[in-house]
Amino acid sequence: MDWGTELWDQYDIIEKHTQSGLELVEKYVKFVKERTEIEQSYAKQLRNLSKKYNQKRSSKDEPDCRLSSYQSFLDILNEMNDYAGQRELIAENMIMNICIDLTKYLQELKQERKTYLLEAKKAQQCLESTYKQLDSSKKRFEREWREAERAAQYAEKTDQDINATKADVEKAKQQAHMRARVAEECKNDYASHLQKYNKEQSQFYFNDMPVIFNKLQNLDERRIQKLAQGYILFSDTEKHVMPIISKCLEGITKAGTNVNEKNDTMVVIEQNKSGFERPGDVEFEDYSQGINRASSDSSLGTPKGHMDILGKNKSKNFWLFKRSKLSSTSTHTPFSTPLAPLPPNGAPSPKFGRDPLSYCLKEINKTVKPRISSFRTLRRSKFTSERSMPTVMEDFGHLPPEQRRKRLQQKLEEISKELQKEADQSEALGKMKDVYEKNPQMGDPASLATQISQTSQNIERLRGELNKYETWLSEAGVRGDALRYRAHSFNNNGAHEVLSPDAAHSDESTPDPSQAIYAEFDDDFEDEERAAPIGKCTAMYNFPGASEGTISMEEGEVLAVVEEDKGDGWTRVRRHNGDEGYIPTSYVTITLNK
Repeated sequence: MDWGTELWDQYDIIEKHTQSGLELVEKYVKFVKERTEIEQSYAKQLRNLSKKYNQKRSSKDEPDCRLSSYQSFLDILNEMNDYAGQRELIAENMIMNICIDLTKYLQELKQERKTYLLEAKKAQQCLESTYKQLDSSKKRFEREWREAERAAQYAEKTDQDINATKADVEKAKQQAHMRARVAEECKNDYASHLQKYNKEQSQFYFNDMPVIFNKLQNLDERRIQKLAQGYILFSDTEKHVMPIISKCLEGITKAGTNVNEKNDTMVVIEQNKSGFERPGDVEFEDYSQGINRASSDSSLGTPKGHMDILGKNKSKNFWLFKRSKLSSTSTHTPFSTPLAPLPPNGAPSPKFGRDPLSYCLKEINKTVKPRISSFRTLRRSKFTSERSMPTVMEDFGHLPPEQRRKRLQQKLEEISKELQKEADQSEALGKMKDVYEKNPQMGDPASLATQISQTSQNIERLRGELNKYETWLSEAGVRGDALRYRAHSFNNNGAHEVLSPDAAHSDESTPDPSQAIYAEFDDDFEDEERAAPIGKCTAMYNFPGASEGTISMEEGEVLAVVEEDKGDGWTRVRRHNGDEGYIPTSYVTITLNK
């Protein structure tokens, strides 16, 4: 069934229906455009939201950047930004594949429909013109036939009139004969126009218009098919990016699962650990002895601050030491102790008073360098005395010892990378100069002199900075297990030396004279060296332990933890046979005793 056969007489209906179909396509294109505007606005708002909360800050400016919860939040913001990009892609594809394509196709359909309607109108006008000719010939035939009848009647009447002359009769007959001939011609013309009209009418209704209606039907079917494809693309465009959107959502889920609360709390410790020992007990001041006794720490080598550290300044940072106290070996009393009142019988003996033994011990305390709580930590941390401090911001002297060591080591690593980069550039320039010397046509060797000189100056400057920061690192009491960087250790590959914990200070040519005092007490504290384990650890990787002070281990081996990591990446452990040494903390899984 087609429109040409079934709707041969419904020209107005077909014209109205095809126009309505084209308007539907226009309406759908407008709908999709508004949808893309919504998508673009949504994507823009998501990007602005991500940008608002994703402030680019370096780890130096934002300590929280190392926290897994903070990193996960940044990952979520990045995923949301990618998600916004996919929404923009949906809008872009809809505009390209639906709006633009349908609009172009719609213009083609309009032009094609206009052509078909013009053909139908032309055929209609042609048929109407033929009908007018038919009607005109018909009327003329009718008029001439009546005139012929009147002329015949007049000739017959004249012939019967006895008064009419022969001439009048003859004239009337001639007039009737002429009218009859004209009427016959009009009749033939009318018959010819009628035949022509019938033929054109048949052509119009059985050939011309059905063909045009069928063409309009095909046009409408193609329009509907194209519109249906637009409907499908509306869904497929979003389905196409759904896998990527799913990955974005999976990334958000993964960001949540990557949060490690234990690791975050450890990062806080690592970032803020000062490295100071806890203050020891305050010694009893016996004023009844009559001696102005200087207070000291029962926990040897544990420096203490002023009383207002725990009193007035509770809201401030708990700094047990100032820089001047770290670099001073003075044994001045940290507390302001009033003088004891004089007895009635005069001043007591300035030496012994009523307790000579106590006085002697006090004098030893004043002359012997304060001892730290554990001789084992003596090899891991110390402070240089009686030394002028460099610029605060440059040598990180404003930080606690542990944090200062980390910042200095980080600075050394940065300088080492820059030095290696300059060394590589110097080597490349040298090779290029050799090539120019061998092949002058490739370039002038003298043109590289400025770059070579500048690179050499940069290398010398970086080596000077490396030595300077290395000195500061040793002054800061670098732990034996810390990385030691030396300017002379650089080779062509930029390698540097890594010393073991106990070998870190082995290059010091002049030992501290006060260390001899500690050596006398080594035997007394042998039991302290064999302190009870505080936990156990399981090796995840093999470690050769080739450096002095370290201990080897095999994957899966269980060792006793003697001393925790002080924030420098090394842990002291003990085997079942009594061997002790340092191992990398990252190589083991540690379980501490509760």
